[in-house]
Amino acid sequence: MCAKRVVVGLSGGVDSAVTAHLLKKQGHEVVGIFMKNWEDDDDDEYCSTRQDFLDAASVADVLGIDIEHVNFAAEYKDRVFAEFLREHRAGRTPNPDVLCNAEIKFKAFLDHAMRLGAESIATGHYARVRLNEASGRHELLKGLDPGKDQSYFLHRLNQAQLAQTMFPVGELHKTEVRRIADEIGLPNAKKKDSTGICFIGERPFREFLNKYLAKNPGPILDDRGRKLGEHVGLSFYTLGQRQGLGIGGVKDKKGQRGGGEHEPWFVARKELDTNVLRVVQGHDHPWLLSHRLSAMDLSWVAGETPAPGALAAKARYRQADAACTLEAGGDAASIALSFPDAQWAVTPGQSAVLYDGDVCLGGGVIESAQTLG
Repeated sequence: MCAKRVVVGLSGGVDSAVTAHLLKKQGHEVVGIFMKNWEDDDDDEYCSTRQDFLDAASVADVLGIDIEHVNFAAEYKDRVFAEFLREHRAGRTPNPDVLCNAEIKFKAFLDHAMRLGAESIATGHYARVRLNEASGRHELLKGLDPGKDQSYFLHRLNQAQLAQTMFPVGELHKTEVRRIADEIGLPNAKKKDSTGICFIGERPFREFLNKYLAKNPGPILDDRGRKLGEHVGLSFYTLGQRQGLGIGGVKDKKGQRGGGEHEPWFVARKELDTNVLRVVQGHDHPWLLSHRLSAMDLSWVAGETPAPGALAAKARYRQADAACTLEAGGDAASIALSFPDAQWAVTPGQSAVLYDGDVCLGGGVIESAQTLG
């Protein structure tokens, strides 16, 4: 591999730190960039941007590389956060990490790195890029650590972006990344992995949304039409949600609760026209199970829609690949996926991502799903 000038996105976490180390060890000229993507509540107890930059700067010092602090907060607010709020107001549940990768980390950041004379960029994502010699196209592959694979969040990347991107830790398991960080004395070797959406941090989700979305209370009804309580606004709930509903069981005339006395309640439907939140008891209630979904706003890694047929898909990040059949939609702007095994709580706004083995093909935003009930 010939030496390149590589700009690495240093987040303050251990994965990007080891990414920079591995590239420098390979002989590349490495420059670090810390991306500031959120600044509305810099002084908030949940905002870790200041500490993350200090950690990134400490890593750069240990590795002997330069680091630049770049503010992409305006681009993030326009391209990612505004869409996040629009989707929630429409009753859907968006995945801002998918949009952040496509619009900020591999667009705004990539453009900035190229202006600095970079030949490639690198991040600490657990994924891999491979050039298919036969087709001449770049392929996006799953990371080798199945528990950390992040290809789902990267499925909207295109050929031009992948051609200029490196994912060194995608070849490793997380335990090996931690071992390397400890071995070379990185100050963040034992730093806890960040969780959740970057602009929300560790704070309660509803507490954050309260600052940006208006409440619009309405009834919570079960599948038999019985009123169980009041919701604060459909935007604040997602399908499959179990916590934070504020309801108990409802007994029928014989003293039995619908669905079983001890079964938990789950959000099953959001009826926007009547402002009704529907909940059901039991994880495997028919209203929570779907054999078919449709998706729009499509993006394909190879630049074209895969041929219809047998593939695998994820309808949300934290799930195993599920066997499916890709059907062409009514037009090129949509696809339909059918699953032999019912999928749980398929949620409009989330991404349906297709795989052929370890190869991530791309996907789209879930528009609707056909439930069993």
